[in-house]
Amino acid sequence: MREKRIIISGGGTGGHIFPAISIANALKRVEPDCEILFVGALGRMEMEKVPAAGYRIAGLPVSGLKRSLSLSNLKLPFMFVKSIIEAGRIIKKFKPDAAVGVGGYASFPLLKAASLKKIPYIIQEQNSYAGVTNKLLAKKASKICVAYEGMEKFFPAGKILLTGNPVRSTIKRATPQEQMDAKAGYGFGTETPVLLVVGGSLGAGTLNTAVKKWILENAQSNIGIIWQCGKYYYDQSVLFNQSNPRSFVQCFEFISNMEEALAAADVVISRAGAGTISELCIAGKATIFVPSPNVAEDHQTANAMALTSKGAALMVRDNEAPSILMAEAMKLLNDRDTIEKLEKSMLGMALYGSDEKIAGQVLSLINSSKEGEKL
Repeated sequence: MREKRIIISGGGTGGHIFPAISIANALKRVEPDCEILFVGALGRMEMEKVPAAGYRIAGLPVSGLKRSLSLSNLKLPFMFVKSIIEAGRIIKKFKPDAAVGVGGYASFPLLKAASLKKIPYIIQEQNSYAGVTNKLLAKKASKICVAYEGMEKFFPAGKILLTGNPVRSTIKRATPQEQMDAKAGYGFGTETPVLLVVGGSLGAGTLNTAVKKWILENAQSNIGIIWQCGKYYYDQSVLFNQSNPRSFVQCFEFISNMEEALAAADVVISRAGAGTISELCIAGKATIFVPSPNVAEDHQTANAMALTSKGAALMVRDNEAPSILMAEAMKLLNDRDTIEKLEKSMLGMALYGSDEKIAGQVLSLINSSKEGEKL
């Protein structure tokens, strides 16, 4: 019997890519001989991050809808058709037993092609508000793995599995000693209150603006700031920091060792992407979410409110962030009781072992499909 073959599709941002890699790693732990092929969007960060994780990836000529008026939007229907045809070629060559869609530009054409070729597939919906793509794909999905309760309003109840979102295996709750070591590793005192600001792998202009404004107003501080400014904003952030040097600020384009940054942090400011939320829950971090307004169906606000409604996090609206975000963060950094309450609530919302739960569903789907072929 030949080894099991699985395609994992999706990407675009770290919020899609890292969970996809986590699922692949779990599949390899459970079924070491299985073959895995990723399918992403050409020119997106998965084309770099996936090979770096040790997996093969094929690219599709697909992109997302521009929210501003753009002639490139007129090309989208043709690019999607072209991508579905190319996905069909990839499937024909690789001969997968099953496919997994984690969201992102490449998921729809790949899973649509899989459906046309009678390849069973599983959807992983990360957000509390389902995206249009997954709602369209749900009808022919074998299972739909979700991270929030109440997803029956979007998907057939019989297909839903509450698995949580896969996170990087290194993410965990830091011990007090690990936190002190992490702070020292960033050059801060072991008792220094530390704020971690992360706007996603590409960056968030609003968060960067709020941090810069606060830095300009504070030449000295008794806190430490770990600031991931993102790929789109790194060059301008470097120039800003050169003009406004602060010994208490550590600025990075991208933090690859996120477990150390989370360990060091007492408070986190973050966008409200689903994967990020799952990692923050497992790390048990007091967090102020600033949902991005530039996402489909405003799903980041829904994600954040799923936590704030249960007292697990705080939220500042994007349009209010430049004026009040850093003040709220400083207030929280000086309120140890509230930090501890938020940490406890975040840990209570964590779902563990999501990668292995999803991997198990994929392998069960393949096994049941093979049994069906024998009958």
